[in-house]
Amino acid sequence: MFLVTAGEMQEMDRRTIESFGIPGRLLMESAGRGATDFLLHQFEGLKGKRAGIIAGRGNNGGDGFVIARCLEHKGINVTVYLLTQKSRVTGDAAANLELLSSLNVPVIEMSDESSFMQNKTSMIHQDLWVDAILGTGLKSDVKGYFKKIIEFINESDRPVFSVDIPSGLNSDTGQPCGVSVRADATATFAFAKTGHILFPGAEYTGKLKIVDIGIPPHIAKEVNPAQHLLTSSFIAENMKQRPLEAHKGLTGHLLVIAGSTGKTGAAAMVSIAAMRSGAGLVTLGIPACLNSMLETMTLEAMTLPLPGNSTGKLDETSFQAVMEVLPGKKCLAIGPGIGTEEGTKKLVLNIIKKSPVPMVIDADGLNNLAGDTDILKDIKAPVILTPHPGEMAKLLNTTPAEVQKNRISAARDFALRFKVHLVLKGAKTIIAHPDGNIYINPTGNPGMASGGMGDALTGIIAGLITQGYDITTAAHAGVYIHGAAADYLKKIKGPVGFLAGELIDQVPYRIKELLDEKAGLR
Repeated sequence: MFLVTAGEMQEMDRRTIESFGIPGRLLMESAGRGATDFLLHQFEGLKGKRAGIIAGRGNNGGDGFVIARCLEHKGINVTVYLLTQKSRVTGDAAANLELLSSLNVPVIEMSDESSFMQNKTSMIHQDLWVDAILGTGLKSDVKGYFKKIIEFINESDRPVFSVDIPSGLNSDTGQPCGVSVRADATATFAFAKTGHILFPGAEYTGKLKIVDIGIPPHIAKEVNPAQHLLTSSFIAENMKQRPLEAHKGLTGHLLVIAGSTGKTGAAAMVSIAAMRSGAGLVTLGIPACLNSMLETMTLEAMTLPLPGNSTGKLDETSFQAVMEVLPGKKCLAIGPGIGTEEGTKKLVLNIIKKSPVPMVIDADGLNNLAGDTDILKDIKAPVILTPHPGEMAKLLNTTPAEVQKNRISAARDFALRFKVHLVLKGAKTIIAHPDGNIYINPTGNPGMASGGMGDALTGIIAGLITQGYDITTAAHAGVYIHGAAADYLKKIKGPVGFLAGELIDQVPYRIKELLDEKAGLR
């Protein structure tokens, strides 16, 4: 499903009006009527109540004027508070503003703070606020008078309905521009914007409804937005039913390089998760001193004892042994629990440079790569990096806070620069591809904020690659299944306290659901 930026939506509107011939006023009418239907569905029992519509002078305000007219027809007492002078409203918005006068809908010009203070006493008696102030084009921080209006709405203790996007929210990043309306519900038009889906934008948006306003499908395809929302149907379409004659020699062999003293669990979980996702064979390369322990922790996986240092960590002395076993493998997962000592770093960098098979790099694999990311420009095989914001910050030599300010930009820029696939973990995990396309995952929940969840994801993605899924599909499906497994555990166990090992056990069930959906069984 497409997610659009403000610029992409503006281009679709322009082409629809100029090339396809649908008048802008008709688009505005469709937007306002569709938004009103959603508003009345979300907030029942409004007949006879008071609704205040706070409108700016642009098209967002124009949508608000249509809503005002529709609500008045439903017997709701509507007052429009216009944050400018009527003479400054132009175009389609002006035409819809003019219609309100014939219906005797009050329009109060409130173009400055003094007029706001004069009307503030009557405004507190409204039962519902409709936010039609700023729209999707905002990039700079909201200041001055508009900031005071938004703060008033947020402090009003009344339900709030936003038109297209909560005023003050950056529609591309989901970040508040200094201050933003906190809506209970939002009606957006044609397509969801990335800012609706990403956090914290999702919290400001509230319940989201996409209203069809008549943008022709061919125009959407021509604009070709580069952001997408993963859906179960999209994932299911690409899932493969295993042939009846399959055997473990045909379902792939994965090599895992992971673990060190004190971090054997990470190595075990990657291996088990890969097998739960369907990998035929898994060989786990670990320091020789840990071999007997991991043999009992991973009964279905084979182990490969490797030379290491005296502290129980792998180092460059393991390189030759790893390269000897890589031929014939379908994928390499490297990093979880491996450590960051100098010898380990040399090993990891050498393996990344020389591996002939696709790689999933996570955890300490990423920490060892930080500062040496240029080696990714000369790798011999496709790679997926799976950083959380802290690891991403190290790769970019910045701070986690800076990464979180614009997660899409951070992920996309890195993927484009190094021609890699990148999974930026967190609430609404972002998957960036070397062609610039972005996929946002809707599954998952805060209960996943516990140890081992990232190791599970690494194993699931690597296990799918091992079975023959292309690296793009494996990233999409792995992230989606990982989150869906956690969502199921939240439903049956509660919001916190479920473990990564329990999530791994759920993977086959979630894969079955997707295969059933593809077959039309659910």
